[in-house]
Amino acid sequence: MTVEDRVHQRGERLRQLALIEGDAPMGRLLRRFWQPVAISKHVAPGAARAVRVFGEDLALYRSPAGVPHLVGGRCAHRLTFLHTGWVDGEEIRCIYHGWTYDGRGQCTLRPAERDTGLPNVRIAGYPVVDYGGLVFAYMGDGDPPPFELPRKPCWEGNGFHVTRRQAWPSNWLQFVENSMDAVHVSFVHAIGREQGRFIQHVSQQIPELEYLETEAGIRQIATRGPGNVRVSDWTFPNNNHIIVPGPVPGGGWMHVAIWNVPIDDTHTQRMHMYAMPDLPADQVPALEADWAEHENYDPADHHDALFNDFAYPPDKYSDLTNAQDYVAQVGQGPLVDREHETLGRSDAGIALLRRLLYREMDALSSGLPTKTWRPLAESVELPTQHANGAPH
Repeated sequence: MTVEDRVHQRGERLRQLALIEGDAPMGRLLRRFWQPVAISKHVAPGAARAVRVFGEDLALYRSPAGVPHLVGGRCAHRLTFLHTGWVDGEEIRCIYHGWTYDGRGQCTLRPAERDTGLPNVRIAGYPVVDYGGLVFAYMGDGDPPPFELPRKPCWEGNGFHVTRRQAWPSNWLQFVENSMDAVHVSFVHAIGREQGRFIQHVSQQIPELEYLETEAGIRQIATRGPGNVRVSDWTFPNNNHIIVPGPVPGGGWMHVAIWNVPIDDTHTQRMHMYAMPDLPADQVPALEADWAEHENYDPADHHDALFNDFAYPPDKYSDLTNAQDYVAQVGQGPLVDREHETLGRSDAGIALLRRLLYREMDALSSGLPTKTWRPLAESVELPTQHANGAPH
């Protein structure tokens, strides 16, 4: 085998990590975990909306009683979109000819067919859970695992708690790999027309890195000095949890979790939770009102301005941080060509991430047991520090 053949073989193997549509092994692996598919408040009781994840068109609807359901996006009859029809109790009825489906995807009524029993027609139907302002779905085979990995005390306390969805035109793995790349902070988050408070607190010092596999995923430790240690708590297979300076100068720090969920092979929805559980109750309403002006910010809506005009947004609610990440990661292309990348020692986190993904994907493909990922027995205290090491 020539060097070129080996490089190409390696590239094809790396592509397996990124591709998720159809019966792709990585798609099958990701579907075995609860994934956020929508913002809870975007689906009102008695309403439905279209959702696309893992290359699959779906209909997400909520009964008048508020119970969410997720089913195949098209009616089995003439394949029109189901979300354009009616929500009828816990069921959804197609606009075209009234075929009706329950939350499991079972067709329960075909008005013009004169059925005398339950129709032998079924579309996809997936378990769903409302949690922390997001709708999570289990889209894998068999019974879903306990709803544990997404849960953390910081998402369940009082104080400030909001969500955001962004849709970026690149493959999901590019964004997950960025979570395992602490060095990028020193460069990506220093760009823009103003220096954001994130880089002011973290500093541009290039860190020493340490990565550990945990019960839940990967712990990333980036040390920039004796008193400047930054820890990220990454949960398998696609969630990162960090703490960043909050939206109020001089105020508290904010928990941020991002799930990078594939829409298809070249598009990703980034589902965010932001929380300041210790924010005094009297400060929450003003912050929520301020957030309303930022919650729909998506760098993808400003693609040309960011790439061509250096038009970065002000530093508020991670808008600047999101825009900086967008330019760096979307700049890799819709599906990065890993066959021709050149990694170095600073990419140790990406190397570990890929080893874990390969290990779990290959085990699943071979019919062998995969790791049982569990919430950490003890929560990780994510440090909040100034660049000079003084606590914030």
